[in-house]
Amino acid sequence: MSGTTMAAAALRRRAAGAGANRWVVLVVLCVSLLLVALDATVLHVAVPAVTEDLKPGAIELLWIVDVYPLVCASLLILFGTLGDRVGRRRILLLGYGLFGIASGLAALAHDAQVLILARALLGVGGAMIMPATLSILRQVFPDRRERAVAIGVWSAVAAVGAAVGPLLGGFLLEHFWWGSVFLVNIPLMLISLPIGRLLLPESRGDRNGPWDIVGALMAAGGLFGVVFGVKRLGGGEPVESGWTVAPLLVGAVLLALFVRRQRRRTHPLVDLKMFRRPAFSTSVGCIVLAMLALVGLELIAAQYLQLVLGLSPLQTGLRLLPLTFAAMAAGLFGARMLRRFGPRRMVCFGFCLTAVSVLTLTAMGGRDNAGLLLFGFLLLGFGLEMTLFGAYESMLSEAPPAQAGGAAAIGETSYQLGAGIGIALLGSVMNAAYAPGLSSVPGVPASASASAGHSLGEAYDVAGRLGGVRGAALRHAARDAFVHGLHVTLLVSAGLLLLGAVMALRLPRIMQCEAPLATVPAPREVAQSRVSA
Repeated sequence: MSGTTMAAAALRRRAAGAGANRWVVLVVLCVSLLLVALDATVLHVAVPAVTEDLKPGAIELLWIVDVYPLVCASLLILFGTLGDRVGRRRILLLGYGLFGIASGLAALAHDAQVLILARALLGVGGAMIMPATLSILRQVFPDRRERAVAIGVWSAVAAVGAAVGPLLGGFLLEHFWWGSVFLVNIPLMLISLPIGRLLLPESRGDRNGPWDIVGALMAAGGLFGVVFGVKRLGGGEPVESGWTVAPLLVGAVLLALFVRRQRRRTHPLVDLKMFRRPAFSTSVGCIVLAMLALVGLELIAAQYLQLVLGLSPLQTGLRLLPLTFAAMAAGLFGARMLRRFGPRRMVCFGFCLTAVSVLTLTAMGGRDNAGLLLFGFLLLGFGLEMTLFGAYESMLSEAPPAQAGGAAAIGETSYQLGAGIGIALLGSVMNAAYAPGLSSVPGVPASASASAGHSLGEAYDVAGRLGGVRGAALRHAARDAFVHGLHVTLLVSAGLLLLGAVMALRLPRIMQCEAPLATVPAPREVAQSRVSA
């Protein structure tokens, strides 16, 4: 009887402690996510300063920018599933330490090779942190209603980090050298490590059977090849190039072998049976499609604001801030909307609202229309966050708790793949619609027109070298062609978003919440029940 009483009391204490600390845990996890999201974009504005100081070659500069997301996307499944095995908090804390060390190495890099290595290590640290935050969140918030609120805050922080990165980088560059964009991570990591060790709970998944290290390496190699090939396509590299085709083929083969291996193993690294659940597979598809339709579009919009409207990088960042604020609002109110409307209507409506915003932005022309851009970006941010919030919440809730790390890694990998494919696809659409407008500019040589057809920035360079009437004509034609290409790209993006709305119809109609945990009986009630038995 005394043993039962002590067990009941301990259970009550654990339940009370979890209730008191889970929101503090959410704050710690959001700080982790903020750092990773910041580092994904903070370097963008520092590229000119890095180029002037380190003088990297064209290939080295490409690797400086791309190696972080490339390594991070490749290792998400490896570290997500490893966390399920050895402990998610352990992986998260190791990620903190590595992220801080890599930040110091990047800040003090004296040549391009050291900076590339440091950025790669940052990618490893990011891959350790990202799935761990979501899987710990899944464990700490077993009640779906509270978990939806937590995911809303989590996603709002992600939106803030991605948007604040360029602004923070610009501020630091105005006052310090380019390495300061990395040094800002170190004090935050020094704070997060002890706080995380003290407050974050340890959790694990199913530990039956050995961890499939071969499968983990196959997944990492396959994702690296696919993401690398997709990024080359997005950068305008020719499809027939060996450096584009070979990574794509090798990556696809490795991923196919990975899937085959997982199906045959008694204790798979990733339980592919999760994809048999319509809500899980549909949620993953919605994440891919949402990012595919919009990430490339965001890059094109940034070029429009700077090259067509002539805004500075800081002004461009400020113009895009309404998108972030709208995404934050959707994340914070997402839980309430999900309970009221259910996953199906919420995600479907999010896709439709985003499609409406994209179609609204087709009214953009060669002149600045601040009101139109403000309205379009507000709708875009709110609709996109509604879509991603509903999809992430449904995906994470459908995954078994033991597979939380693997499910979170699949979601983040889907996000990264969708973003990479979107840049390649919409970039190709943009180029196909833009280049023909420069094929026959009066007075401009064919060679100059061909060079100008590569990008709007290159067209401006060619126009500057030509000068006079011919240069002005080429510049005007390039601006008009870019606006036309932007309109075509927006229409394609809207079509993809409407396809996503149709896909979302497979999601559950209502938000099915787990039954609340039974209350722990008082010691006297436990004793009486034992006696009566």
